[in-house]
Amino acid sequence: MKTVRKLIEAALPLDDINRAAAYEKMPGIGPHPRGLHQWWARRPLAAARAVLFAQLVDDPSSRPELFPTKEEQNGERERLFGILRELVKWKNTTNEKLLEAAQDEIRESWRRTCADNADHPRAAELFDPERLPAFHDPFAGGGAIPLEAQRLGLEAHASDLNPVAVLINKAMIEIPPKFAGRPPVNPESRKAALTAKDWKGAAGLAEDVRYYGQWMRDEAERRIGHLYPKVWITDEMAAERPDLERYAGRELTVIAWLWARTVRSPNPAFANVEVPLVSNFLLSTKKGKEAWVEPVVEGKDYRFEVRVGLPPDVEAAKKGTKISRGNFRCLLSGSPVPYSYIDDEANAERMGVRLLAIVAAGDRRRIFLSPDSKSETVAHSAHPSWKPDLPSRGTWASNAQGRRYGFHTFGDYFTCRQLAALTTFADLVGEARQKAHHDAIAVENGRGSVAALPLREGGSGPAAYADAVSVYLAFAADRCSDFVNTFTRWAPGNEKVMNRDKQGMAMTWDFPEAAILEQTVGGFVPAAEYIADCMETLPQGKPHGYAIQQSVTESRDLCLDRVVSTDPPYYDQICYSDLSDFFYLWLRHALQRQFPDVLATLAVPKTEELIAATHRHEGEAEAELFWLTGMKRTISALGRQVHPAAPLTIYYASKQTKKPHEKRTAWEVFLAALVECELEITGTWPLRTEQEYRAVGRGANALASSVVLACRPRPENRGRATRGDFVEALKRELPPALAELQQAGIPPVDLAQAAIGPGMAVFTRYSGVGHSSGKEMTVGEALALINEALDETLAEQEGDFDADTRWALAWFTQHHFDESDFGIAETLFKAKNTSVEGLVEAGIVRAGGGRVRLLRPEELPEEWNPATDRRITGWKTVHHLVRLLDGQGEMAASQLLHKIGGQAETARALAHLLYAICDRQKRPADARPYNALVRSWPEIARLAREEQGGRRTLL
Repeated sequence: MKTVRKLIEAALPLDDINRAAAYEKMPGIGPHPRGLHQWWARRPLAAARAVLFAQLVDDPSSRPELFPTKEEQNGERERLFGILRELVKWKNTTNEKLLEAAQDEIRESWRRTCADNADHPRAAELFDPERLPAFHDPFAGGGAIPLEAQRLGLEAHASDLNPVAVLINKAMIEIPPKFAGRPPVNPESRKAALTAKDWKGAAGLAEDVRYYGQWMRDEAERRIGHLYPKVWITDEMAAERPDLERYAGRELTVIAWLWARTVRSPNPAFANVEVPLVSNFLLSTKKGKEAWVEPVVEGKDYRFEVRVGLPPDVEAAKKGTKISRGNFRCLLSGSPVPYSYIDDEANAERMGVRLLAIVAAGDRRRIFLSPDSKSETVAHSAHPSWKPDLPSRGTWASNAQGRRYGFHTFGDYFTCRQLAALTTFADLVGEARQKAHHDAIAVENGRGSVAALPLREGGSGPAAYADAVSVYLAFAADRCSDFVNTFTRWAPGNEKVMNRDKQGMAMTWDFPEAAILEQTVGGFVPAAEYIADCMETLPQGKPHGYAIQQSVTESRDLCLDRVVSTDPPYYDQICYSDLSDFFYLWLRHALQRQFPDVLATLAVPKTEELIAATHRHEGEAEAELFWLTGMKRTISALGRQVHPAAPLTIYYASKQTKKPHEKRTAWEVFLAALVECELEITGTWPLRTEQEYRAVGRGANALASSVVLACRPRPENRGRATRGDFVEALKRELPPALAELQQAGIPPVDLAQAAIGPGMAVFTRYSGVGHSSGKEMTVGEALALINEALDETLAEQEGDFDADTRWALAWFTQHHFDESDFGIAETLFKAKNTSVEGLVEAGIVRAGGGRVRLLRPEELPEEWNPATDRRITGWKTVHHLVRLLDGQGEMAASQLLHKIGGQAETARALAHLLYAICDRQKRPADARPYNALVRSWPEIARLAREEQGGRRTLL
């Protein structure tokens, strides 16, 4: 068949994609499909959408009959980039007009492919111009990739071993299209004549989730409302606290109770006293609303009193009774309470809790109240009807030091009141399903046997619709469990409950207990409403989707003749099944009748999970062998089964550091698996999928969090090569490929990773590469040669720079912006055919007293006009751009870029080279401004073009 190069194998507007992906991960952008249910390391929708579009659309260079010249190809590619740039923006996620334009491009490329392969032996099966190929993700996880395939017009298939992932994918791609456009069935909506509304997509289904969610909350209050009492503000309380005067005689709703864990004092004099383990006595740090807890010691007892205003010693209040991490002091005696003692007491079932404070809802503000015995008594009176008794293990088993603190089963993570509440809501999911079923029958008046088919059997009538509603209601209960457990935190800064650590159970000593019946964080109704809002961001009536539970290592022809893009497990980084158990137990309790096959096991299956988890194997070597064997089998199958019209795309984590005992990184192992499966790597694209504001990455040259590889099966007739052949091909093919990557705006920090694409494309095109000794070249050796070729290519670009810039580069490589002897500088002057006087005149060097140094960007004159400069240099241009970007932003830098005109590409190439020098010498602070300049280049260039009145330039 004719193989057509796709856009992802040629070029991408990577910075636009990365910017959109990072923006999408910011909090506060509104409802998002990810809000349906928690998942780990989910790809941003923007990234998945961009990869799929570029995976399916032809690159103009593969269509010379339509675009014969380089200029025409570049013009068409830029047009496709324009669609992509709009397509990845969060605001356009549900833009039907734009999505239709993207789908038109995909269909047009498909029709051309079908015409190219009309004489293929299986043309009728593979190349039907009226039907796009189906899509499949065999590691579907959180469902981002299948969802975006569906959004782009493909029939989407998702499979995963993990039942939580299967249910998430059903909720995202299978259920909404089945019931798209249907009005809600609840009686309130029918009574209000809302059925006349245009219920697009999942809007009607979402409305029913809101209605039956409210019904569940009201029914729960009838059953467990006595466990969540309100508080009265008495006249005595108001007399002691002026801030309570307006609430005297009023009943306030409690939104949270704050608890501290306790153990018996290790001091013999207080051995019968349970002392609190408090990490922070602050309740609110909002200006004008400060509040804190004061521990009042009375002989051999103590009590807690809430005070308003700032504490006398803020730092002491911040520390609570904590000495250091995991170590505390006895509130009564001051004796140390070490973590080993706490662990022993907890495992002996002698860890308790004591109420610190009560948080009530006032008039548009939080009201903090001192604890009372009644509140504690009510909390301890709960008797849950069910408790998850599954042992916690793996990720959940203990903290980093091996301490378990008495948490041996998943039921131990909750208070009795929390267990009673969560069990009640899980039970009510089934009852709400029955009500929805009854109401759906009333609306449709039954439709024969089809109406009785459940969702799991492909039904679409009242029974299946009721099943669908129950899935989202169970997700709402699961969302509550994330906030209603004893590992949550109280945030004094914004006065709310914060959910537990996403990657496990980080021990919390004082924790908030959210009021699940109220309109607050952790409340069931807010959870149901949020999930309903997220449902309305799903595709509106797109092609059907299918989600099944399937182990990828045991499947047969699972992805046969389908387009495949997938995000496999990253070696040993995330134990998905261990993490999922926390949620699975509640989902199983709520939905087992509806999905008996998916929820058949007591816990999430682990034995077959394709990760290198050492706690499941006898050491790291066995874990690596398990992962590598399974991954090679999987990739080999995908390579054979994938539809021949499009490359296979695989996401993988990048920049993994090699541990001292390791011979190679997991990244290298993964590439080796691809090579052994006879796949040819045709592109690698670094994706930045983390927020730029996060503390760990702010201001850092952090590499992309993952890389997308485009791969195709290697043709059988490919021969072998020698090391010399490989090196020669690298020197020939890497420079133009690198120039394209730089032209496409790849930031310097990502350039080495992106260069692996064209480099590995050379390596994997051969059936093998051998040394002169006959030894086979490894992937690690190939990567080292690719990096050497990259360094040589960047160094060769130096020849395009002016003499002053070449001198500055040589000096910068040795001394950066530091001073050194004039004699060293003079030697370089002669080698680079320049002089100290000329460089001082050029305004890039300061010399005096036998010493020389380069001027830093902030030392350059603010009023610099390249049009009147008699000795303009690339070095000076780059550092003025750096100065303006850092000090005044992209608009100021664009005005300078507009003035330098033809010097623009030289400046960008120099910024890449300067970053590479700093990175190689491990100078991240010096590297940062050059990376920032190249990352901002597309926007700076766009603004510069606008400055020029829209005329096309070399920018």
